[in-house]
Amino acid sequence: MGRRYASRKAEVKTVDDGSRQKDYVQRVLEAYRKTPGTMGTVRRPDRLLAEQLYQRGMSVSVIENALTLAAARRLMRSADAPPLNSIRSLAYFLPVIEEVLGLRVSQDYFQHLRHKLERFTPTR
Repeated sequence: MGRRYASRKAEVKTVDDGSRQKDYVQRVLEAYRKTPGTMGTVRRPDRLLAEQLYQRGMSVSVIENALTLAAARRLMRSADAPPLNSIRSLAYFLPVIEEVLGLRVSQDYFQHLRHKLERFTPTR
């Protein structure tokens, strides 16, 4: 019978120089800026919220899906409904982000909504 030897895997620590958070924040803010119905500008509170979402471990895809869902709901309303004001803050989307976390739908659904939005809105 052979002997077993315990082997230790070298623990590799990655040093995050802040570039991951910076990339994350940039992606979230760019998605927000391009979302139909927003002002198209990013303010300091938006940047701070994006940093908080990073700290919470919130996936960029969840945020992008929430932006898409909210924009679709706002744009695909009755033609005789009064116009809505522009969205001025990323915080507007927090309840929808929480909602998306609980949804059990395919990514295909959000892709379908993105295609519908492209037909309704010009690109920024």
